[in-house]
Amino acid sequence: MDSMDQTVLKKTPAEALSAPSHPWHIVEGEAGCRFAVDRGAVAVVVDALRASATAAMLLDAGATELLVVRTVEEAFAARRRFPHALLYGERGGLPPEGFDYGNSPLEAAPAQGRQVIFTTTTGAGRLVAAWGAEAVYFGSTVNASAVARAAARHDREVAIIPAGLADDPSFDAQEDWVASAVIAIKSGAQIAEGADRLAFWKKRIDREGVEALFQSAPHAEKLRRVGMAQDIACCAQVDVTAVVPAAASRDALGVWVRAAWAARAAP
Repeated sequence: MDSMDQTVLKKTPAEALSAPSHPWHIVEGEAGCRFAVDRGAVAVVVDALRASATAAMLLDAGATELLVVRTVEEAFAARRRFPHALLYGERGGLPPEGFDYGNSPLEAAPAQGRQVIFTTTTGAGRLVAAWGAEAVYFGSTVNASAVARAAARHDREVAIIPAGLADDPSFDAQEDWVASAVIAIKSGAQIAEGADRLAFWKKRIDREGVEALFQSAPHAEKLRRVGMAQDIACCAQVDVTAVVPAAASRDALGVWVRAAWAARAAP
């Protein structure tokens, strides 16, 4: 296992979090969003390939805020309201016609100082669906420690939500479970719902490593088929940003998301 994965699973004392006093849960897909809202829990939406990573890196690059919307039609409606905003997003892994950029963390730099309108096949819809929870964050491996700290500060139950695939609950969202497991491990929390699946994925992370599991995920093959293979390794990085995309307010078209910065652990 490489050094990055050792960092994930063998935390140093400086990196470790105090164990949260409330249980955390891992519940996939739309059911996870409902769970968080119904329980008044903190929701961490994990769309590891690629919405969670792209949102984090857009804000890390200096985007002022993101308007996260479910549909392409809503994105264009938002662009009419905010004509200077950039359109980022994807359908089928590629930017819809008329968009400025896709759903790639490697394309984040042009967003510096700009509003962004953001829509994706699954992750954007999950974040909107989780509105009404105690708090809603985008999280993945790229900001795992930061989002774990941000969620723990609420001193409430937390629902980590592997996004899965919209309209296909049977889809094997391997990378979302891997990233959710990394966040759970970083948190030090007691896991209630989802504990068995966490144990399964922790063993696989120990054995195979985070990046290898991202690369072997069914969704990764979809990205390779549309020429976006370079995003897979980028999204599999661990703790490369301390920015946490946080839902800030509801809009008629979607949810405004702004950066909540979680200071890195002391060296």
